[in-house]
Amino acid sequence: MRRLVSTLAISVAFGALAFVLAGPAWAQGSPKQDPQVVLTGRVVIAEGESVDDVVIFNGPASVDGEVNGVLIVFNGDLDLSGRVTGDVVVFNGDASITDTATIGGDLVTRHSPDVAPGATIEGRTRRVEPREWATPFTVLTKLAVWLAVSISALILGFLFLLIGPRAADATYDAARTRTGPSIGWGFLLFFGLPIAAVLALVTLVGIPFGIALLLALALIYSIGYVISAWVLGRTVLRTAGRALAFLVGLLILRLIALVPVLGGITWFLGAVFGLGVLIVAAWRARVRAGMEAPAAPA
Repeated sequence: MRRLVSTLAISVAFGALAFVLAGPAWAQGSPKQDPQVVLTGRVVIAEGESVDDVVIFNGPASVDGEVNGVLIVFNGDLDLSGRVTGDVVVFNGDASITDTATIGGDLVTRHSPDVAPGATIEGRTRRVEPREWATPFTVLTKLAVWLAVSISALILGFLFLLIGPRAADATYDAARTRTGPSIGWGFLLFFGLPIAAVLALVTLVGIPFGIALLLALALIYSIGYVISAWVLGRTVLRTAGRALAFLVGLLILRLIALVPVLGGITWFLGAVFGLGVLIVAAWRARVRAGMEAPAAPA
C-alpha cells in the first residue's frame, strides 16, 4: 500500500506539475516520447511507440507499445498488450491484460481485471474496495467541503490575477526556470512558518506575532495552492488568457482532490510548490530592482 500511495503521489499530485512543465502530450496516439496527461479523450500507444508516465482522467486507453513509468486511468477502460515498467492503476473501469502484456509493478483495479494466462505481472495484483462508511451523508458532506474549497480557491486566484498580473507572470517564469529551488524553498516555508510561530509563542513579546502567524497559515498555504494551479494552467495553455489558464489548472487539481488520499497529497504538494515559486519570483524581482536602480551621484 505504501508503494501505491508513493507512486500516485509522485506521478499524479506532484507529477501533474512536473509532467506539464516537461511538455505534456494532449493528443491521441502521440509519437513523442513524452509523458501524457489527458483530461478527457482516448489515449492510444501503438506498437513500437514509447512514452513516459501516462495519466488519464476521463477516457479509455489502449497500450500496445511501452510506458516507461506508471499508467493511471481514473475513469475509463484499459486494454494492455504492451509493456509498462511501473504500476498500472485503474480506478473506475475494466482492465484487460492480454498474454503479451508485461507490468513491472503492481496491478491495482477496482473491478476484477481480465488477466490472460501468460501475462507478466512482476508486482502484486489487488483490488481497491469502496469504503463501507461512504454513506450518502458522508458523500454529500465531502462534496460540500470540496465545493467550498474550490470556490474559495477560485475567488482567491482571480484576486491574485486581478491585483498582480505581472506578479502572476513572474511566478510562472520562476516555476519554469527554477523548479528545483522553488521546491526547496517551498518545503522550508511550509514547515518553517509553523515552527517560527510556535517559537514566537514561547517569548512574551512574540506572542501576538505567533498567534497572528498561526491564524494566517491557512491563507498562506491556500495562496501557494492557488499559485500552483495558475502555473499548471498557464503551462498547459500558454497562449490563452490568464483567467482561462488558471481555471484549467484549478480544475485539474480539484479533480484530483476528489480521489481519496490523493486530495490531501495534492493540496500539500501544491501549497509547497506555490510558496516556493512565490519566494523565488519575489527574490528575482528584488534583485532586478536593485540592478536597475540608478547610481547615486558622486
